[in-house]
Amino acid sequence: MSRTVYLHVGAPKTGTTYLQDRLALNAATLAEHGVHVPARNRLVSPALSHFRAALDLLGQDWGGAPGHARGSWNALMRRVSRLEGTVVISHEILAPAAPEVVARVRADLAAMGDTELHVVYSARDLGRQLPAAWQESIKQGRRWSYRRYLRKVQQGKPWFARAFDLPSVLETWGEGLPREHVHVVTVPHERGDELWHRFCRAFGIDPAWAPRESRRTNPSLGVAETVMLRHLNRRIDRVTRREAAFDQLLRDMLAQDQLVNRRSRPLLLPPRLHPWAVERAEAWIEWLAQSGVDVVGDPADLLPGPRATRRAYVDPDAVGPRPQLAAALDALAAMTHEAARRPDPTDRLVVKARDRLLRRD
Repeated sequence: MSRTVYLHVGAPKTGTTYLQDRLALNAATLAEHGVHVPARNRLVSPALSHFRAALDLLGQDWGGAPGHARGSWNALMRRVSRLEGTVVISHEILAPAAPEVVARVRADLAAMGDTELHVVYSARDLGRQLPAAWQESIKQGRRWSYRRYLRKVQQGKPWFARAFDLPSVLETWGEGLPREHVHVVTVPHERGDELWHRFCRAFGIDPAWAPRESRRTNPSLGVAETVMLRHLNRRIDRVTRREAAFDQLLRDMLAQDQLVNRRSRPLLLPPRLHPWAVERAEAWIEWLAQSGVDVVGDPADLLPGPRATRRAYVDPDAVGPRPQLAAALDALAAMTHEAARRPDPTDRLVVKARDRLLRRD
């Protein structure tokens, strides 16, 4: 059997949640056309399978019970080896992988025989990507200030700063690959179907093969809500913040369901960093022009929009107590409703049902 594997390695905050959910929703119709979005088994979604496989490949273990990702990469590779045609694997945490990790991927695919690898990387302008990444880190339990975060990003220290470094990511993942097997999808400034159509072109998919629309989004919080969550994270111990239940409550229920409905000033890139972001974008565009890789979209999409005015920009580190208090009270109300809605965890039937689910997973 022969296969072409499209490995989408990120970057974070480039529409990956939407992409992965739409691929999963349309896995059956895509398979009818020889395009496969593999999962470890029928009980685990493709998105979760790819996440656990990426964790296992990178030697990491978070987002679930200890050991939940162990063996996931090999299991996914066994599944891929039984497929023929086009295979799509996607997870954004793969972007800053070390050369030895990339070498393992290449070796595992080569061992299957008659397998062609394509690497897909989606890139977004830093004017939108950097504020979104700080907010995402707060949703996931980080406690750092916006100023400290931006300083570290400029130094290239956090993993997602490395994930955003387009030339570095593509030079690592594209090492030894034909240039036409490396695809860069630029994220347009306008919302709509264009990003999905660009992903389809990169993967060689006809959009008509995936008619089901995804409702999954990763909505943005305002400045006050993000700052309130940051202070909440500071009051919660590290162990609790690493538990799966933390994600369900803070990230899924509160941050992405309740607080997004509040009217609040948006989180923006500080005006002082606009020239730096433009300079980085111009360097990336020049690299793309000389690299010979396949660019799907307009490289000019990587340029940040207009610099935020002083009136429009709100410094998250200087938000006063009143807007934070209002956000905190709405969060407390949402948590109270959620606590009242949930069944008693000590109830005998609830315990039995929970134990069955844990054994199934």
